[in-house]
Amino acid sequence: MFTGLFSELVQQISSFRESKSDDKRFYIFTATKTLHLRSDSKRDRVAWIQALVSTRSLFPSRSLNDSLSLVSNDLSISTDRLKKRLLDEGINENIVKDCELIMISEFSEIQVQVKVLCEERSNLHDTLRQLEAANIENETSGIPDGEYQLTKHEFSSLGRGKYSDYSTTESSDDIEKQELEEVSDEDGASFYDTKEYFTELDVSGLPLTEVGKYSEKHRRFNQLDNEERMHAEKRICSSGYPHIERRKNLPDPAEKEKGVSLWSVIKDNVGKDLTRVCLPVYFNEPISSLQKCFEDLEYSYLLDRAYEYGKAGNSDLRILNVAAFAVSGYASSEGRHCKPFNPLLGETYEADFPDKGVRFFSEKVSHHPTLIACHCEGRGWKFWGDSNLRTKFWGRSIQLDPVGILTLEFDDGEIFQWSKVTTTIYNLILGKVYCGHHGMMHIQGNRQYSCKLKFKEQSILDRNPHQVQGFVEDASGNKVASLFGKWEDSMYYTTGDGTSKTKDRIPSSNATLLWKRNKPPLNLTRYNLTSFAITLNELTPGLQERLPPTDSRLRPDQRHLENGEYEKANEEKQRLERRQRMSRQLQEDGWKPRWFQKEGENGSFRYNGGYWEARELGNLDGCPNIFGEFNENLVESSEGCLT
Repeated sequence: MFTGLFSELVQQISSFRESKSDDKRFYIFTATKTLHLRSDSKRDRVAWIQALVSTRSLFPSRSLNDSLSLVSNDLSISTDRLKKRLLDEGINENIVKDCELIMISEFSEIQVQVKVLCEERSNLHDTLRQLEAANIENETSGIPDGEYQLTKHEFSSLGRGKYSDYSTTESSDDIEKQELEEVSDEDGASFYDTKEYFTELDVSGLPLTEVGKYSEKHRRFNQLDNEERMHAEKRICSSGYPHIERRKNLPDPAEKEKGVSLWSVIKDNVGKDLTRVCLPVYFNEPISSLQKCFEDLEYSYLLDRAYEYGKAGNSDLRILNVAAFAVSGYASSEGRHCKPFNPLLGETYEADFPDKGVRFFSEKVSHHPTLIACHCEGRGWKFWGDSNLRTKFWGRSIQLDPVGILTLEFDDGEIFQWSKVTTTIYNLILGKVYCGHHGMMHIQGNRQYSCKLKFKEQSILDRNPHQVQGFVEDASGNKVASLFGKWEDSMYYTTGDGTSKTKDRIPSSNATLLWKRNKPPLNLTRYNLTSFAITLNELTPGLQERLPPTDSRLRPDQRHLENGEYEKANEEKQRLERRQRMSRQLQEDGWKPRWFQKEGENGSFRYNGGYWEARELGNLDGCPNIFGEFNENLVESSEGCLT
């Protein structure tokens, strides 16, 4: 593994240089980054430099155009075999010559076309690099320049023309000092230890010289979390709640899955709203959008912590934890390429997690437009909102634009509101499918602090994706803290106005961890569900008897999909889609959601209350069996589909 990493690094090197100010340090410059390495001793540094010099000779540099060139200028074609075969068949020699000329002419035409294609490919690659450079220069357009940058790669040919391949001259030290200062200001340079760099390239995005310090910080955070869990367990025991053992895996599939081409399904729907497009069940994951809403509360302990900080008078730490919570909801989307089931009108979902101290409830309150409302109560806080997705298919990608406001209210009256950022799913037709989140998120508070976060859009050649950067400001507009991290991994903060150099924006000794993603389950399925998501559709012992018939756990197509019964799941999904077509008529006839009510004509939906009380009393008889059989004669023309 070490040899492979070393060889890969050497192939990308533009230049390398020893430091004159530190006899253990040396620098490696590539086209996209600068590595600042420190060896254990001066002798080790000499050994490293010798290894780089000797190994680099094994990988001669090649220009971009050389690597893209597919056809040399001296390509030729031989017609000897063809002529011999035709003459053997008794073909007239004049005709053979004519055939030879035709073949050479056609080959020349093809050769010209291939050369044109190679040139176009080279030009395209150059254009992509220019766009990448332009994107890097403007990537913080939503945040003032020079602030809140986790890293910033310089995509110009760093080291080409500036540096010789290897230099230790005295005169180069002045250049080194000047240019390394430029790197520090512009590139966000990081310092690495040579031994740790090649054995473990990255530890949650931290510079590895800080790993020891952060290990201690992480230990303290984990200790706090462990203590928090212990207190939670004590509260559960003292409150009389039974301990609920939740599952760790999905059931083993009962059938072998069949592959379906996504392009064959959606090729005729470019530019349309995909909520109106019927997709086979194979493109779903075994949870509904109602359950997906609760998945955003996996890290609800951040809100518990925020409540405690605010109660102790630490309003700045409160909003920092609120911001980390707003980012943490995106972590579960990494590697998730299937979409949740679109609920039926009136479908509900409850989640009672005493160990987390939360009770969550959601309901689909409108079919056109599709609206999902949710309400959650935790330890000292309430969280609610309604949401809709505007979905567009653009040929190679799907863009999801959330519509709606999320509200968080603490028991002391402090309120924060924000909206989600845009999500785009790329490479639907060709390449590896992946999703990205991008845009500005404004977390507006009603008291002293607010927060602005920028989710950086991933570019084509981005080697450090998923970045989130932002700041907290007070009521006067003064910046009091900076946040940075990755939405699929972790978030950090530093205090201050954010005017220090970029190199201080990377996690270092003065940065504090706010949130760290939980480890994925050991046995991943094709859905890539998190350990928390695996529990959302589970019917724990005794639960089914207490659920209303509208709960997502009782949805038959979703249950069949979870069990790997794909044929049954598809049949049930098509049956429920026919039922769904009645939803618009139901709304026009005056249907109203049972547990949520709209605030004014243009307001959001708020929880009426009463669900948990009715559940305790077993008074849920009025809830319709929306997943049962129905009179298909009532179904009118197609108004919408489940997706």
